[in-house]
Amino acid sequence: MIHVENLTKYYDSFCAVDQINLEINQGEILGLLGPNGAGKTTTLKMLTGYFKPSTGTIRVNDYDIETHPLRIKQMIGYLPESSPFYKDMLVYDYLEYVSKIKGIKSSDRHPRLRYLAELCGLNHIMHKAIGELSKGLNQRVGLAHAMMNDPQILILDEPTQGLDPNQIVEIRHIIKKIGQEKTIIFSTHILSEAEATCDRIVIINRGKIVADGNTADLKQSADRKTIIRLCLLNADADSVKSALTAIDGVETVETVSQTDDGVIKVKAYSNSSEDLREKIYKTIKATDWVLVEFLQEAKTLETIFRDLTQQIN
Repeated sequence: MIHVENLTKYYDSFCAVDQINLEINQGEILGLLGPNGAGKTTTLKMLTGYFKPSTGTIRVNDYDIETHPLRIKQMIGYLPESSPFYKDMLVYDYLEYVSKIKGIKSSDRHPRLRYLAELCGLNHIMHKAIGELSKGLNQRVGLAHAMMNDPQILILDEPTQGLDPNQIVEIRHIIKKIGQEKTIIFSTHILSEAEATCDRIVIINRGKIVADGNTADLKQSADRKTIIRLCLLNADADSVKSALTAIDGVETVETVSQTDDGVIKVKAYSNSSEDLREKIYKTIKATDWVLVEFLQEAKTLETIFRDLTQQIN
């Protein structure tokens, strides 16, 4: 549905987005993750046609954004990070105003507003001024605005930023409901949010895509060492390092801390696909060390994100 090829954006000599290639399928909910300054918002603004790429192409349903920008914009609903509201307007009046701007026929306006009020949970606030609403309710109004012309694609920039946990769950529910019929692309800093909401996750850092796939695929393919944390009593650092590095598959052993009372904390690193915990346990059992703690660090989206976005810093 969306084809992005060699997408690049420069601000003077600074490269904000660097040769991005991306295929987004119809009906996908895609999460765009990355640290501040990674290029997420710039990418989204180019997809909406708000920013013109320095180089590269964007095609939506075979329409090129360079030659058919208006046609593509008509297919997209966009919610920016800071929603541009007229805060003294009532919610109903504002959404009716938006419907007129979007060119919705008079006979279709009220049914459309009723549908969006139900979808976004706005029925109880339609009579309130936008300036009186909480951040979470503002985001719901913004979603209704973005959905007004029934777009095929919904692009959301940090839709849950600044919301409390209950509001995040509410917005997540709305996004997933909309995602049953629409293609959704949204950026976020909340990793658990992406994991719970998205069919697919793209991690971007310094303008480049560094990972692309669903959570399971990212965890499976992440090029990072397995870390086993150990806390031992009656052991010394040199002996522990010598014993553990002798195990086939253990690459390095790092001493984290060692106290005067003989407690040592270490990390054993491995790139092996084999689970080494049994071998490590048997090695320790053959000594007079006391095993106080034994934990293999799980691959989580947070650790994968941190590793990928720190690798090229």
